[in-house]
Amino acid sequence: MGKCLLSVDWDYFIYTEKGTWGSYIENKRSLIDLWYKRYIQGKVSGMDIRESFKLSPELDSFWERVRKYLIFEKDIRAYVSDSHVWSYDIARENNCSRVCLFDSHSDLGYGGLSALNFEVNCSNWLGKLLKDGYIKEAFIFYSPFASEKPEHFRQMNDAFNIRYCSMDDLTESIRVAAVHICRSGAWTPPWLDERFNKFVDALGIPYEIKDCPERKWDPEHISFADEINYLMA
Repeated sequence: MGKCLLSVDWDYFIYTEKGTWGSYIENKRSLIDLWYKRYIQGKVSGMDIRESFKLSPELDSFWERVRKYLIFEKDIRAYVSDSHVWSYDIARENNCSRVCLFDSHSDLGYGGLSALNFEVNCSNWLGKLLKDGYIKEAFIFYSPFASEKPEHFRQMNDAFNIRYCSMDDLTESIRVAAVHICRSGAWTPPWLDERFNKFVDALGIPYEIKDCPERKWDPEHISFADEINYLMA
């Protein structure tokens, strides 16, 4: 049956009224500067963008529900990062042949099979694991807030063993050897980072931080010069 990587993207739990604000480019600009820019621009328009992002009511019961359907191995390993690209290495290092992904995005690659000819990144890591033969099966659990649809990935669906699921669809025992939680800071706002940290701790398993820099969010105490710099981001 093989080992499974459980990979959870924080954006699975976040709903925004403003549609798609994220970026597949991951750097300081997308992780923090653009969030300040959006906040400042909203404030000028008389809007507080923080009110446009809501957390799913599923958040607090997620780990309990997952453990009803997935079996955590005794020697399970856990990882935390900002970028989801780390799942590619984590799956290989733990000899996982399956991935269960909870996400607002499939991360199969965008633009058909040709997207898998590029180097591994946050938008194609799952497709690359399948193409490169490291995993044999992927289970994708879309967020209830996701705008993507399985039919958007017909080429991948035809080429690989991919299932789009809800938890109730799991009728077999899947043994999880590793858990990866990613923050996806280019998609998720920094004022929710404290809730993210609590979600990670609620897993109840010691974890290794791969690359998840702290984001300082204090818009009430930024200088005018800072505002100008952020608006130029």
